[in-house]
Amino acid sequence: MKIGFWGYPPPEIIEETKAKYPNAEWIDLDIDFNYPRASLLPDACCKIIRNIIDNALFIKPDLILAPIGKDKCDSGWFASKILKDQGFNVIQTKFEELNDKREIIICKSNLPLIDKVSIITANIINPIIETYHQTIVPEKEKNTSSNPQFTPGFWGVPPNDLSILKLFPDTTHVYGWIRCVEAGTPADIDLEMYVNPDVPTVFYAQAFCAKSQLAKYLANKYNGLYIDINDYATTSVKAKIEAFLRLN
Repeated sequence: MKIGFWGYPPPEIIEETKAKYPNAEWIDLDIDFNYPRASLLPDACCKIIRNIIDNALFIKPDLILAPIGKDKCDSGWFASKILKDQGFNVIQTKFEELNDKREIIICKSNLPLIDKVSIITANIINPIIETYHQTIVPEKEKNTSSNPQFTPGFWGVPPNDLSILKLFPDTTHVYGWIRCVEAGTPADIDLEMYVNPDVPTVFYAQAFCAKSQLAKYLANKYNGLYIDINDYATTSVKAKIEAFLRLN
């Protein structure tokens, strides 16, 4: 039994599905597994959505949990309809509750940025955040020129190319949808738009993603660096990020 999912399906639906299929293999369809490219989507398409379609057609999960609301995007809704039309068993979900937020700790910790993102996304299916919350002391969200530990920010979603996360120091604070996921409120637009104005921040968006509107707007508002990447980061994009971090 293979269960595919993307985004952040509601925890109660995840638990119900795990109880019904306790031995199932869970597969995050957002991830780039480098499977063959399908011809169902246009060339100018968000790489994460392309991953979802390509992965589903190659892996052929028995069940797909498909977030389609404000917790994901309209493209996720369209992808769910395409996969359903292709014969997949798709359960459309919405996780738009804004209450009972979890405390933000991992996003403000000194863990490597790639570990922060990995822990937060892994927690969607296998709850592990509470364990880390008991052992990690979050940094104060403040950055000044006299601070010996430089604190930049990363705003956005988990990138298709995770290698760009290795360009950032461990002191990096995380904003955007990733922070919303740690809080357990993936549709919280106000939290998603929050950044500390004292923290020089890289605003990342996947190319052709609607969230690029927010990324560009917030980058202009807070004098940050706006980056959009379709597939994998070029050396010039990585150089821009490194230069921005050095200059700040």
